[in-house]
Amino acid sequence: MVKGEFGGSYQEWVACVHPDDREKTELLVRDAMTSGVLDGEWRVQWQDGTVRWVAARGQVFRDTDGQPDRMIGINIDITEKKDSDDLIWSYANFDSLTGLPNRRLFRDRLEHEIYNARRTGAPLALLFLDLDGFKYVNDTLGHDMGDVLLKAAAERLNSCIRESDSVARLGGDEFTVILSELHEPGSVERAARTILQKLAEPFSLGDEKVYVSASIGITLYPEDAVEIEDLLKNADQAMYAAKHEGRNRYHYFTASMQEAAQVRMRLVNDLRVALEGNQFEVVYQPIVELSSGIIHKAEALIRWRHPTRGMINPLEFIPLAEDTGMIVSFGNWVFHEAARQAAQWRERHHPGFQISVNISPVQFRNEGIDSSTWFEHLNRLGLPAQGIVVEITEGLLLEATEKVTEQLLRFRDAGIEVALDDFGVGYSSLSYLKKFDIDYLKIDQSFVRNLTQESDDLALCEAIIVMAHKLGIKVIAEGVETIEQRILLAEAECDYAQGYYFSQPVTAAQMEYLLSNNMNTSNLIPG
Repeated sequence: MVKGEFGGSYQEWVACVHPDDREKTELLVRDAMTSGVLDGEWRVQWQDGTVRWVAARGQVFRDTDGQPDRMIGINIDITEKKDSDDLIWSYANFDSLTGLPNRRLFRDRLEHEIYNARRTGAPLALLFLDLDGFKYVNDTLGHDMGDVLLKAAAERLNSCIRESDSVARLGGDEFTVILSELHEPGSVERAARTILQKLAEPFSLGDEKVYVSASIGITLYPEDAVEIEDLLKNADQAMYAAKHEGRNRYHYFTASMQEAAQVRMRLVNDLRVALEGNQFEVVYQPIVELSSGIIHKAEALIRWRHPTRGMINPLEFIPLAEDTGMIVSFGNWVFHEAARQAAQWRERHHPGFQISVNISPVQFRNEGIDSSTWFEHLNRLGLPAQGIVVEITEGLLLEATEKVTEQLLRFRDAGIEVALDDFGVGYSSLSYLKKFDIDYLKIDQSFVRNLTQESDDLALCEAIIVMAHKLGIKVIAEGVETIEQRILLAEAECDYAQGYYFSQPVTAAQMEYLLSNNMNTSNLIPG
């Protein structure tokens, strides 16, 4: 820090003040003539162009008539402190990767724009934006390339808005846009369409060209809400609605979204106590061997019997369990129940009885599956690992992270077989089928539902069956509902089938009855 006494005439002293600070400085000096004390900070510019910050501290001395006579004080060079303060402020308020305002500064700006909107009566819009497909880029090309994509996306977003608007990065691939002073109808939609179009253009990441899109949620002030938290929740809900409708689009907030969010919140709260409250049960859908009609396989499915709402559709609560991470404890419970049941049915009915359990991709993340405890449970039951099949989706193989690979190979080494569910509707590489030693392909029911002698679906099913057999993989057809579908699949040498033609999912007691009485599998318990 450099200190120096005031020197030279007043005119010389003021002349070295930076032009942008000169008016402020003159006001401070005039005030000092009245108060007798000078205390201020401003920039000075030397003749060589160097700009420094100084803190001036001075006292005014007066003549015998009480008029200001002279000022004595010091100038302290505070440039380094100012630079340090600016750097700290920047770190606290701006995203270090993209240079955009961060969550903290975004909230300050939104609060300021709400104040202006309340004063002027001009509405504003808040856009909540999430990049579609960003995770895939991150997983396949690496986080460095993901960072390049985020920086490029931030630049494109900035190019889509007016100078009076504001873009911020909340974290990950989530961005917000504040559109203020909306006097012209349709300006929000024009901005949203421009953003979608700009982000849909290819990004160059090294030698790769990648494509992503965006899902945008839009909420309006004061039409939808007047508080910051409510505006954020509204925009977030609208963004998820855009994702659910197919992505690469925008969606306005509606009151029904808030109602749905409240229902979802109540359901999540109920879900947290469902396991301890013994509200879950496992049902089993028979899997029939087509060549013999014998049942020696079944798929375990979780069901939730809510104490007041009755049976809750799995399509309603499974996504909630995945979003909240509760699917991990639920999945462990289903595995333990299914393994116990498989051990019983092996002893009572068929020595090779298998039960398949569905594994969510979420269970492979964050150490969700403690496979050592699974294997210990099998040992305690005296159940060979072959008594359990884990069913995974094609989407899991697309992730192909090190953690996923290790877990699948651990299953393989232990002897647990793996089935690939919903085959044909995803993007699995055939190399994955061998890399992970997939044991069963389950033909998605969308191919089976309209299966007839003349349909294209028959050719697709036959091709899948032939390919799988060539790779040493057995095939299970899902969703069989008619005798014609059963006959066509048998003629195509499909190994197994399940569906309402044979039986709907049944309780363990009902399944026991089917197995004990060797029911004719041409029509067990139709749905």
